[in-house]
Parts: sequence; structure tokens; C-alpha cells
Amino acid sequence: MIRSLIPENKVQDSRGWQWQDVLMILVIFAFAMLVFHTAAKFNTAYDPKLVISTSVKVLPSYTLQTLLRMTLAYFLALIFSLIYAYTAYHSKAAASILIPLLDILQSIPVLSFLPGVVLALIATFPNQRIGVEIASIILIFTGMAWNMVFSFYQSLNGIPGELIEASKVYRLNAWQRFFSLELPSGVIGLVWNSVMSWAGGWFFLMAIESFSLGNKNFHLPGLGSYLSVAAQNGNFRAIIFGVLDLILVILLTDIFVWRPLIAWAEKFKFQTVEAEEVPESEVLNFIQKSPTLRALGMQINKLTNILDQAIAHKFQPVATSPKKSINNNVVNRFINWLFFSGAYAIVIWGTWEGVMMLSKVNPANWREVFWGALLTALRVFISLILSLLWTVPVGVAIGRNQKLAKFLQPIVQVVASVPATALFPILLLGLIQFGGGLKIGSIALMMLGTMWYILFNVIAGAQAIPSELLEAATVYKLSLVDRWKTLILPGIFPYLMTGIITAVGGAWNASIVSEYVQFHGKTLKTTGLGATISSATSKGDYSLLLAATLVMSVLVVLTNRTIWRPLYRLAFEKYRLMS
Repeated sequence: MIRSLIPENKVQDSRGWQWQDVLMILVIFAFAMLVFHTAAKFNTAYDPKLVISTSVKVLPSYTLQTLLRMTLAYFLALIFSLIYAYTAYHSKAAASILIPLLDILQSIPVLSFLPGVVLALIATFPNQRIGVEIASIILIFTGMAWNMVFSFYQSLNGIPGELIEASKVYRLNAWQRFFSLELPSGVIGLVWNSVMSWAGGWFFLMAIESFSLGNKNFHLPGLGSYLSVAAQNGNFRAIIFGVLDLILVILLTDIFVWRPLIAWAEKFKFQTVEAEEVPESEVLNFIQKSPTLRALGMQINKLTNILDQAIAHKFQPVATSPKKSINNNVVNRFINWLFFSGAYAIVIWGTWEGVMMLSKVNPANWREVFWGALLTALRVFISLILSLLWTVPVGVAIGRNQKLAKFLQPIVQVVASVPATALFPILLLGLIQFGGGLKIGSIALMMLGTMWYILFNVIAGAQAIPSELLEAATVYKLSLVDRWKTLILPGIFPYLMTGIITAVGGAWNASIVSEYVQFHGKTLKTTGLGATISSATSKGDYSLLLAATLVMSVLVVLTNRTIWRPLYRLAFEKYRLMS
């Protein structure tokens, strides 16, 4: 019952080694050596006076170190997303805490996490670079995880009821149900949100690899710090070379990672007829032609079948006595009590510490926070509306037209992954010439950091629409307007809601880099909550940082609970896919 990662129709007898096998082994060996060589640098002593070079010669080394941080953060985010969403889906008691907590966590900006994480890890690993490295990985993780959690949770809630009933009829245990039903249902959304998460990691990389806390500066060698220093010095030559290097990395990642994964994820699409056009990847085809991998696929299938049978035998349902059922209920109640008690204890302790810190904020700072919150909320609303106007039609076009997707997908991924903060100095100079400055520029930068959440979720939703429904729309000769009203919009609606929720949280997060910009030795800022958070972090004013973060979190949670969550529930009650 457990699905193999290699399609069964691709698994054939091995007929000896071919050149694909030799090439793949050489590539894996070279990649492993690069990883080990780069990881070895993480254990060196930390130099607080480290000077980030903007020479082109350091770009390969800086890029490899950044890629290792990004990769570790991504896998941490993926594992976290699967566990978090699965727990919330299967436990109503846990969901009552985890889902509201998720709204709060995704609303807290990276710079608000930064002081506590960095200072704690520096204290744990004094004078060691590994502490700052772990801190940067955790902070990149905070920019990657939330949309993946929402995506998988949305996919689990969208599983057709008939398939759930079928899993009960066939008596699938939790392991079997996860690998044969629940995980496959979320693969398409997870892949596209992984692309977005990777792009989100790039967006905040400049703030994570090079930052200040009070009178202390922290720098890590990497592409983000390279671009950050180049932007601060106004070194356009270094900015151009850094962006070109980043674009090359993004293109290679698209060719060798994301495009194969998107093509592979197509086999998990819920449909009863085969689609005429499906995503393709030459790299995936190349890998599947390898005799060694075909033999490995056969062994994986055998191993999973054995494991499947063993788990099924171990968890085979047995008759339980009323006494044992009562004991199980007592144990479950105790576990729930322990869970809630621990959660309440943490909340009470955190609330007390927070109140003590907030008491130090003077009335003038509170006025600054609330006025800034109003202005930032207006910018978030404008950026969301402008983003929706183009992401929905473009996302549907890319998701439903594979020829168009083959051309636009790499372009979209490149544009989404290039840190807007790296290009912002050039954009800002243009806005200064035409008027508006940072007041308009902050909205543009906010859009560049958030509209991709909507776009990639719409693409995933459009791809997940069963092909037979599209065929039926053609047979019944529905007009373009009717097709959008009765099929496309209802089909993408759950994904669109996921995209909007994460985009709004992302827009608030993006305000910390869009309202406070350091360029050519100068600090440019406009009134807003993001600027207050960035300024408080730079000055080490943690009481003001907490106040601004608290207000931002409350606004995001209230918006989600009063507007987006009701629409999110509507998406699953009215537009849930039924088999």
C-alpha cells in the first residue's frame, strides 16, 4: 500500500551499467565533496570583525555556503511542516492550539525572532561560528516553513470523503494511510510551495547573513551578505555580479531540482483520465533511464511491501475489553491534560515576561507603533489587491498550459527568487527621480516579496483540477466566463485562500525590509511598523521591538480570524473535491 518514490511502470530489470550511472555517481561524489568542504568551515572560530569581500573571486565560496544553509533550512522546514500539519489534522485538541499558534508564528517578522535566537545560540557556542550558523539556518527556516504547513494542512482537509472511507474499509493503519493517501494528496501543493519557500529564503537572506544587534555586527560569508554589503556601499558592479550569480544558481536549481519534482508530482494528481499535457523534465527522464536506479527502485518496492505487511500485522485491530477501553480513555485524557497544562504554563510565563518588558515602552513610542501599524496595514492591503489582479490569471494560465509553463516557469522562479532587497537600490533611485520615494517604493518591494505566495498556490490549484472536469467543460461548450465561474475559480479557491493567508503574513514580514533600507552608507525609512521593528533591532531596543511585534501579530491574527479563516472554511465546505 505504500507508494514507491519511483513509478512502478518505470521499474524494470537492470541490464548492466550505462553511461548515465557513471555520470550520476561522479556528480553525487562531487556534490558530497563540495558539501563536506563547505560544512567544514561552519566549525571554525567566529570572527566578529569579519570583513565581507565584494570581489568576484569570493562568489563561488560564498554561494556554496549560502546554498548549504538554505538546504538545511529547507529540509528542517519540510519535516516540521509534515509533522505540524499532520498533528493538527488528526487531533482536534492539538489543532485548537496549533492552528491559532501558526497564525501568530507566521506573523512574527524574521528580525523579531533574530535577537533571541542569535543571543541564545552565541551563549551556547561562545566564540564559535557554529552558533551563528545555526541561528541563520533557524531564521531562514522561519521564512520557509509557514506556507508549506498551510499547504499540507489544506491538502489534508481537502481529501475526498470517499477516499477516507475507503481507507477505513481496507483497515489502513496510520503509517499506510499517510504514505498511500495523505502525503500523496499534498505532494503537488508541497512542491509548488517548496519553490515559494526557497524563494522566500532568498528574500530575507540579506537580512539574515548580515545584521546588527545594538552595537554588535554579525556577518557570515555568503551570497546574502555579499549583496547586502554591496547595496550598503552602493557598489553596483558587485550588485550586478551577485545578482547574475544568483540567477545562475536559480536556473540550475530549477533545471535539476524543481522541474523534475514538478514532473514527478504529476503522478499524484487526482484524476480518472490521463491528461493530454503533463509537465516534463529531461533530468527526470535521464534519471529514470538509469539501470542502477531501476534496480534500486525494485528493491525499494520490495522493502516497502515487507515493511507494509509487518506494520499491518503489528497494528492489526484486536478486540478490546471494556476495562481496557476505559484505561485507554484515562491515558488519553491525561495526555491531553499534560499537553494543555504545558501550553498554559508557557503562555503564563511568557505573558508575565512580556508585560514587564512592555512596561518600559513610553507613550510616544506607543503612538509611533499604532500610527505605523495603520500605515503598514494600508500598504499591505494595496499590495494584496495589486498582486491578485495579475497572479490569478497568470497562475491559471501557467498551471493549465504546459507549453506556456515550460517557457514561463523558469522566468517566474528566477524573478521570485531574486531578493528584491538586492535590486531595491536601483528601483529606489528611479522612484526618487520620478517622485514618491520610499512611500511608493515600500509597496513595490512588499509586492515583490509576497505576490509569489499567491501565484505559486494558484499554479498548484490549476494543476490539481482533474482533467476530466476540463474535458467535460469542453464537451458542454462552456464559455470562458462560465468556465471560470463554475470550474476554475471553485477549483483553485482552496489554494487561493492558502496563498492569500501566507501572502498577507509575508507582506507584514516584508515591511521590515521595505520600510527601512540601508543604501550607500545612508538609512532611508518611511513611517511604518516594519521600519519601527528594523530600527528597534538595529538599536537593540528590545522593549520597543516586542511592542511593535505584538501589535503586528495581533493585526495579522485578527485579519486571519475575521476575514481569511471564514473564507478558508468556505473553501472546504463548498468547494471540496468529491470523487
